[in-house]
Amino acid sequence: AVVSTQSTGEGLFIGFAKFEEGQKESERARAIYKYALEKLTKEQCPDLFKSYSIFEKKFGDRRGIEDVIINKRRFKYETEIKQNPLNYDAWFDLLRLLEADGSLEDVRDTYERAIANIPLVASKKGWRRYIYLWINYTLFEELEAEDVDKTREVYKACLEVIPHKKFTFGKIWLMFAQFEIRQKNLDAARKILGTSIGKCPKPKLFKGYIDLELQMREFDRCRKIYEKFLEHDMSNCNTWMKFAELETILGDTDRARAIFNLAIQQPLLDMPEILWKAYIDFEIEEEEHERVRALYQALLQRTKHVKVWISFANFEASIEHTKKAREIYEEADRSLQSDTQKEERVLCLEAWREFETKHGNDETQDAIKKKMPRRVKKRRKIDVEEGGEGGWEEYWDYIFPDTEANSSNLKFLQMAKAWKKQQDDDDSDSEEDDEDDDEDAAD
Repeated sequence: AVVSTQSTGEGLFIGFAKFEEGQKESERARAIYKYALEKLTKEQCPDLFKSYSIFEKKFGDRRGIEDVIINKRRFKYETEIKQNPLNYDAWFDLLRLLEADGSLEDVRDTYERAIANIPLVASKKGWRRYIYLWINYTLFEELEAEDVDKTREVYKACLEVIPHKKFTFGKIWLMFAQFEIRQKNLDAARKILGTSIGKCPKPKLFKGYIDLELQMREFDRCRKIYEKFLEHDMSNCNTWMKFAELETILGDTDRARAIFNLAIQQPLLDMPEILWKAYIDFEIEEEEHERVRALYQALLQRTKHVKVWISFANFEASIEHTKKAREIYEEADRSLQSDTQKEERVLCLEAWREFETKHGNDETQDAIKKKMPRRVKKRRKIDVEEGGEGGWEEYWDYIFPDTEANSSNLKFLQMAKAWKKQQDDDDSDSEEDDEDDDEDAAD
């Protein structure tokens, strides 16, 4: 009769196996150990692995020893998972172990057990490790099991689990589409990406869809996707630039120019400086110099940044219009004459001096040298909140010749006014003294 495992402890199996081992029946002892490991639960046999490991080291071959080690590691990972089913690192370790040395059905069953443990938190960060279980599952089915239908089912199940209204994972959508392309199913790939940008319009998904259509040379489809992309987010300067770049590559400069014109008219842009630069560079490449000047003038109406002035002047110098470049520097210098823009004015003058060194003569070079400021060290009081004393700090300041001359003239006028006032006061005092003398004489 077969002894019931419920009434049998691991001590009995270990003793039975050691008895057979003593009788030099190693195969019977090995069969007892394996039977015990299959029938007893993990909690019932904590010492059984140790005894089996010692046995295999004595009588087993390399494969037998490896089996013991694998079973011991599997027991460890299974214990960690039982304590915390949301410990995805333990699931990864277990799956890696089984994929290296396990049956196909065993690996698949473990993946199904793992993905059943959906995270309790509703944040994308909390789902990241979980989603990689799905990614590994799809790769296993496609590359190891080579089951196309099962791979497709896993992708669909994964997309059903993700709460797309709260967040999504663009990587899954793109991997699913790429999988269908590998199966030569282009329509299915397009349907997947179209659904993705409809449910969750992320930049990554738009870009992936556009890259797919570019590879297929479907440029009209690319235009439609770019239009949808911009309907979703018209402040994305990179999208405008890529759209215009596509039209430029296709040789349709009028469409590219229209896209740039529409882009710079948007009330809100995330990086307007790079958009304007791209538009100006586009017109420079097309050698439309009047358009470039118009763009610089339009940009200067929006911002008086020193880099815009310098770039404008450098453009004129690059096409050998030194007179216009010098006029731009002069206008920039006048525009930047304020106490709050001293650093910017210095940058402008230094660029102007470099320009005169290359394109000017002795007269213009001397003129710009006279405009250069003196750098002086000054002290100022540190402002501290709540009326405390913050002490003093040293800082560098710039004194420009024109402002210094104006300051000297102002001081001179102030001194003249003070002298005039003093003269008036002295005259009034002398008149009062004369009146007092006349009154005394009359008395």
